[in-house]
Formats: sequence, C-alpha cells, structure tokens
Amino acid sequence: MGATLNVAKPKKGSSVAIFGLGGVGLAAAEGARIAGASRIIGIDLNSDRFEKAKLFGVTEFINPLDYKKPIQEVIAEKTDGGVDYSIECTGNVKAMIQAFESCHDGWGVAVLVGVPHSDAVFATNPVNFLNERTLKGTFFGNYKPRSDLPGLVELYLAKKLELEKFITHEVSFADINKAFDYMIKGESLRCVINVIGN
Repeated sequence: MGATLNVAKPKKGSSVAIFGLGGVGLAAAEGARIAGASRIIGIDLNSDRFEKAKLFGVTEFINPLDYKKPIQEVIAEKTDGGVDYSIECTGNVKAMIQAFESCHDGWGVAVLVGVPHSDAVFATNPVNFLNERTLKGTFFGNYKPRSDLPGLVELYLAKKLELEKFITHEVSFADINKAFDYMIKGESLRCVINVIGN
C-alpha cells in the first residue's frame, strides 16, 4: 500500500497498473483504490487471481500469456499511450522493465517493490528516461513505523482501509505447516495463526 500512497502518489482519477497480484500487489491496488484511481489494471500470469483482485479495486485484468506482443505495448494501446503510474510487485526483472515501459511518456511514474535476483540486470532504452518517465524503488512502502502506523490505524478505524479482505485463512499454531502449504501453493493472501486456544 505504501508503494502506491507514499511513493507513486497517484492523483484521483489516474490510471495505475499493478504487476503481480499476490499479497503485496493487492496491497498496492488497495492503495490505488484509497487514492481514488479511476482505472486499476492488474497484470498477472494467473488469471484465477482477478476475481479476488476486484475486491481491492482492480478494474481490469491482463494476463501477458494471452498476448503475442510485449505487455507494455498492450497496456499502451489500452490506455492511449500508457498508464500514469505502475507498481511492480513480483521481483522479476522482466516485469520491472515492463512496468517502467508501460508508463506514459512525459509523466509516467513506475515504482519497483519486488526484490530481484542478485544477478538481475535492469536494461531499457535510455530514451525512456529522456521522455520523462520516472523510476522509483521502495522497501516497506517508505513507511516510518513510529510516525506512520497511527495513520494506518486511523484509516482502518474509519473503514477506508479494509484489512479483513487480506485474511484468507486461519489456522491453529499446531497446524502452522498448513499455513506454509497455503503460501507455497499460492492459495492464501494472509493466514492468521492462532497461538492461543486450539
């Protein structure tokens, strides 16, 4: 959420592309929804994720496997030149490049959230920078716990931040391995592990 609200800072009515619709990507989509983005495009290789993504404000879904051309070209065609903001949440360097290149010339902002492999190389045509696209990165959404957490609590209490939709499973501490299985299989967003009780 912080990558969207604190780093990209989308304006109300803007277009936002989210690359990767796992837990981090859905948090980025939630940030775009809270900011008032009118068009939130989810990009993921797993089409089954779109239904859940709608709960987080995603208005459109694109699966790159459904197209023969680079996804940044598909996005440019669908958005009249590119999105205003893109948030990359996969850690895949190819997706990072696609997220950057899917931004509109002149004002597009891409934020990289995913952590790539240590040997990964980000390569793009330098003209993409000369055309006034902006590339940013973040760890932990640029949140400062001491000063920013109270604001998140206020958003939650005001029912603007809907945390419950992130919780897809609950298990007892004795069944903690089930939580890991859900995570590994990609079947959960967040799993609450109850340490008291059963």
